Amino acid sequence: MTDAPIPTLSSLAGVYPVGRAFIESARWQHLTDEFAKRFGHPATHICRAPGRVNLIGEHIDYALFGVFPAAVDRDILIACAPRSDSSEIRSQNMDESNTLDRPSPPVDAWFLDIDKRSLRWESYVKAGYFGVLNRFFRSSGAEPTGINMLVDGTVPSGSGLSSSAAMVVASTLTFLTMNNKLAQLNKGDLVHMAVENEKRVGVNSGGMDQAASILSLPHHPLYISFYPKLAPTQIPLISTNPATCFVIANSMKVSDKLVNAKAQYNLRVVETLVGARIGLNEKITFREVLSRWSRETQGSDTEDVKALEIALEQIIPEVERDGLTLDEMIEATGLSNSNFNDIYFSWVEVEATYFQLHKRAKHVYTEALRVLKFRKHSLSSSSEDSHKELGRLMDESHASCRDLFECSCPELDELVVLAKRAGAWGSRLTGAGWGGCTVSLVIESEVPAFIASIRRAYAPYEALDDIRLQDVVFSTKPGGGAGGEFALRSFP
Repeated sequence: MTDAPIPTLSSLAGVYPVGRAFIESARWQHLTDEFAKRFGHPATHICRAPGRVNLIGEHIDYALFGVFPAAVDRDILIACAPRSDSSEIRSQNMDESNTLDRPSPPVDAWFLDIDKRSLRWESYVKAGYFGVLNRFFRSSGAEPTGINMLVDGTVPSGSGLSSSAAMVVASTLTFLTMNNKLAQLNKGDLVHMAVENEKRVGVNSGGMDQAASILSLPHHPLYISFYPKLAPTQIPLISTNPATCFVIANSMKVSDKLVNAKAQYNLRVVETLVGARIGLNEKITFREVLSRWSRETQGSDTEDVKALEIALEQIIPEVERDGLTLDEMIEATGLSNSNFNDIYFSWVEVEATYFQLHKRAKHVYTEALRVLKFRKHSLSSSSEDSHKELGRLMDESHASCRDLFECSCPELDELVVLAKRAGAWGSRLTGAGWGGCTVSLVIESEVPAFIASIRRAYAPYEALDDIRLQDVVFSTKPGGGAGGEFALRSFP
């Protein structure tokens, strides 16, 4: 899958689940019409990147453990066409424009003004632009193509559905397409490029979001492993009678991963890295710790899922201790203060009184084991018992995120309780947490009643009309991944 070329498509049928393509066609047509109205000439391409829902496997990708996401049909679209001067981007939703001023090379002198202190949507576009400049124009002496871009998005920001990664992927694809570089990369190259691009905004991403946005295929979630290398596997959805689907519910609390990173997301990254280091005297991940602890056979390019499951079951009882102060944590690593700061704090800012290394480790190992069990039951024969087990694993995952990784919030906890009361097999937060969305496994025929029940019980939904409600609570099935180029015409 990672070696596959980035698709260039001409039909929405290969992008959205059955029945969704017709609904989306009006949006695509409106985008192309609006582009011509605003810029005075037609768009030549549309680049698309979907958001994603993580079905299970939270905060373990940057520890190099496998995760289980799927692309959703909510996405970022960028209509674009070349121009003769600097690039300009506009958003349909926010009616803002931003110009990327483009003095002469070298690339190092180009000023893109990415503000890491606040969340601004255009920063993600600029990050995608810089990645293309850095890869293809740093030493070539060539000038990149100026671009007009019109952005439209249906992935709600701060919702845990990875609007940021979708924006980075879509913008990266746009600059690649406009500069005729798309054919020089495969899907795996684009994943690694998008990960590095998003880090330029100030968030240390583990790669799940970008991989799900780029590598997904319709009707299939992905099991994505990162060790010993990036390796996605398509997992078919269980087909049972009754059929099931996933319902996403937005808590309406915005999870600003960038603004609150010092005490939340980036702090958890540091805690997992430092926790893995203790006793080993080198910068390492929990996945690599487990590999050494279990004497895993080295040299293979593929993951032994069964052996990994056994090793996780054995190491989990070994993880149990209270939090550490900064001085205690540094002492436990065996590093000097200056060396510790160089390795773990020179590239990120964090705030904490106590560092909960062992609680984070227990979450990482138990969550990694739940992912493997979720994968196993997804591949098993169709049965109601399989769905009960998937739901139980989702429930356990949320409890671990709440109690061990401490990335939930009261709104998410309430939505999970309400989902269970409304008949969900299982429910959990999805995404980084601290706000955003939940995902619940629900019998497909019961979705309308399920959503109605949540609407009555969750106070932030009371003032929403039917149209607005569809934006915050909706069912989804796995959709297709990012596409770099569409032949423009009437849609569909």
